[in-house]
Amino acid sequence: MYRIVRKKALNPTVTQMEIEAPLVAKKAKPGQFIILRVDEDGERIPLTVAGTNTEEGTVKIIFQIVGATTEALNHKNEGESIQDFVGPLGMATHTDGIKKVCIVGGGVGCAIAMPVAQEFHKLGAEVTSIIGFRNKDLLILEDEFRACSDELIVMTDDGSYGRHGNVTVPLTELLEGGKQFDMIITIGPLIMMKFVVAAAKPFGVPVTVSMNPIMIDGTGMCGGCRITLLQDGKRVTKFACVDGPDFNGYEIDFDEAMSRGRMYFDYERHAHEKTCNLFKGVQ
Repeated sequence: MYRIVRKKALNPTVTQMEIEAPLVAKKAKPGQFIILRVDEDGERIPLTVAGTNTEEGTVKIIFQIVGATTEALNHKNEGESIQDFVGPLGMATHTDGIKKVCIVGGGVGCAIAMPVAQEFHKLGAEVTSIIGFRNKDLLILEDEFRACSDELIVMTDDGSYGRHGNVTVPLTELLEGGKQFDMIITIGPLIMMKFVVAAAKPFGVPVTVSMNPIMIDGTGMCGGCRITLLQDGKRVTKFACVDGPDFNGYEIDFDEAMSRGRMYFDYERHAHEKTCNLFKGVQ
């Protein structure tokens, strides 16, 4: 069992927890993830490591309450425990030789982007961060990004905070203005990452995307997290859990990835509703 040391609501739908897991905390690096189960009968879900405290032996996770499992997880409180917490899994984000980086995060994807930005800052790279949200109420981690970024641009779709528009607007402005990046790293909704790649392509800047497909075992055996890459005119299958989650953005078949991501939408919506009904009246 893994004890919840701290719990904090970042906005009405996003929660941050710190889990006591010293062995994971000792080895986890930015870009890697864990797989957890809330209880013995629960499903396995992947969540990116949002930070570690090796002295306390804790791992930070940030999750959006969108399905049955995240709803159940959110009903756990400080001092309570979750059943399983396995990791670190996946490959850490590549940082060698990158001196100027642009981090582009969208929504809860900013929870994944933040430790990556912090790592580059710690390594002495020049960090430009662009983070986007639907509106001001959904904003998370602004102070954390500001602390590790040489430049931070906050965007909201409705203009209720920061600049009005999506994340590709300032990215395009920077690139057209001659801003040089060794790498653009984008993490967020698939459609956002697709357009970030499209915005960067005319300038020839390498783009890394972090993929978060359907995942079950996290070891490459189930095949649920498979994605298709387009390499030298051929379609190549990779597995996000062991080959990623970071990939060359120019190679991703985003349309297929988005189609696969919608496969269980109705099932998950009904499961979420059922779980919400179970917790009605529970404090």
